[in-house]
Amino acid sequence: MKRLFSAVAAVAVAFSIVVFAPVAASAADPYCGITWGSGLKTAGFNETGFFRDVRGGQHECFDRLVIDLDAPGGHGYYVKYVDEITADGSGHVVPTRGAGKLQIQALGRAWDDNGQLTYHPANWTELVNVTGWRTFRQVVWAGTYEGDTTLGIGLRARLPFRVFTLPRDNGGTRIVVDVAHLW
Repeated sequence: MKRLFSAVAAVAVAFSIVVFAPVAASAADPYCGITWGSGLKTAGFNETGFFRDVRGGQHECFDRLVIDLDAPGGHGYYVKYVDEITADGSGHVVPTRGAGKLQIQALGRAWDDNGQLTYHPANWTELVNVTGWRTFRQVVWAGTYEGDTTLGIGLRARLPFRVFTLPRDNGGTRIVVDVAHLW
């Protein structure tokens, strides 16, 4: 009788674990629904303009970098993971914190027709203060050369990212780079 009671109790416990246990997310479920991947992202180089600003933001599932260019239309970009961020023109390595490094090339120069800078950051090696962010470790300037401007993002790791453009309220284009916190 004692064996029968123990067997029934064991079955009841097992049944309650199976039936009432919360459903765990499967390994195939993407983090926050993100399915971006980590390969090269590029868009056509349609129109040139002036580089005006860069800023960042933190979101629940990703960190974001926004680049402001002043010309309307679809600005081009070329964004990929690299071993080191390199300066436009010279190819010199730009020291960048983080295990992953994302290089962003945007069609937009940072000087006007008179040779005057159109973008004036307080610190060329810390374009955005990302202290304490989940994914971003550093945002660096890598230069402007022949109408293109290059930035680098130092990241915690090589993680999925997406890139897209949006219109600016006062005309122009924003290039948006989102990098997920997790895979």
